Amino acid sequence: MQGFGETIFAEMSALAVSTESINLGQGFPDTDGPQAMLDVAVEAIRTGLNQYPPGPGLPELREAVAAQRLDRYGLSYDPAGEVFATVGATEGIASAVLALAGPGDEVVVFEPYYDSYAAVIALAGARRRAVTLRPVDGRFTFDPDELRAAVGPSTRAILVNSPHNPSGTVFTRAELEVIADVCREHDLVAITDEVYEYLTFDDAEHVPLATLDGMRERTVSVSSAGKTFSATGWKTGWVTAPAPYVRAVQTVKQFLTFTASAPYQRAAAYALGNETPWVEELRKGLQGKRDRLIAGLEAAGFVTYRPQGTYFVQADIRPLGFTDGMELARALPAKAGVVAVPTQVFYDDAEAGAHFVRFAFCKRDEVIDEAVERLARLR
Repeated sequence: MQGFGETIFAEMSALAVSTESINLGQGFPDTDGPQAMLDVAVEAIRTGLNQYPPGPGLPELREAVAAQRLDRYGLSYDPAGEVFATVGATEGIASAVLALAGPGDEVVVFEPYYDSYAAVIALAGARRRAVTLRPVDGRFTFDPDELRAAVGPSTRAILVNSPHNPSGTVFTRAELEVIADVCREHDLVAITDEVYEYLTFDDAEHVPLATLDGMRERTVSVSSAGKTFSATGWKTGWVTAPAPYVRAVQTVKQFLTFTASAPYQRAAAYALGNETPWVEELRKGLQGKRDRLIAGLEAAGFVTYRPQGTYFVQADIRPLGFTDGMELARALPAKAGVVAVPTQVFYDDAEAGAHFVRFAFCKRDEVIDEAVERLARLR
């Protein structure tokens, strides 16, 4: 597709392998999820759950997702028609954008944004309008007036990611109310990427946009098992939305992958129903890893922004004498034996993100410690 090549994640991960560097670029854990969940997947394979599952997903997964949305957020969805299984959240978002936006439409995104957003909006023939998140009081946020200015007569949808990758921001209720006001005023659909919904830190609270007044009926919510249960390779996600939107998403998805991952769907259903102790332990562990990495980055001379959620820390490279994150990221393996991701690739306005690089902390403590020891060479 014109204008799109190899993703930055593939490039940086390949660079990590070729240079034998520590990979703090791509956001995948280096430990497995809960053993009981893994055992359910193994048992599903051994007992014959190896053929196509139903197109909308296994009933047990759809029921588990509906129960999770109700129990955790008070959102009621019919598992038979308002919950739909996807091949990870990436496919869920792609299917939603392709179903709900087309040529001549505009989709508002918050930059920096996950790179697949730009690609799928282009595949839909739509145009993206970016609203920039900027650091204010130690966290990234947006200007409400810039959001309102980005919406015009051709705007069809707003794509909202919270907890936000790559900035680590968790949108506050007040920020979400601004987004909801814009959606209600302009009759827009909201597509929400909530894959880090459990992974918030300190006193940050994830509030689904669909819980706000008038938003359930205009929100397509997307999440997955990958981040919550440290099983990113399973690519098992789901969409929750009013039935007409789910039917639209299913119409697209059936021509992409049709269906997939029957044993992993069963295991994800089990995990959603039994997640509390394990996920809380994971959340606390990640918060400690975040603090460990930040301390090391700051000791090496970076200025950091303490994330409220996700796997990632944004680091300002200017105190170390660098101004181009892409240049530094490509040189970092040789300089320090560590791989990071340049944040500027997630912006339309690349200059706004040129001085940031993203480091992932979803790694074992000894890996983080070795990485920050190597990064100290930059000082």
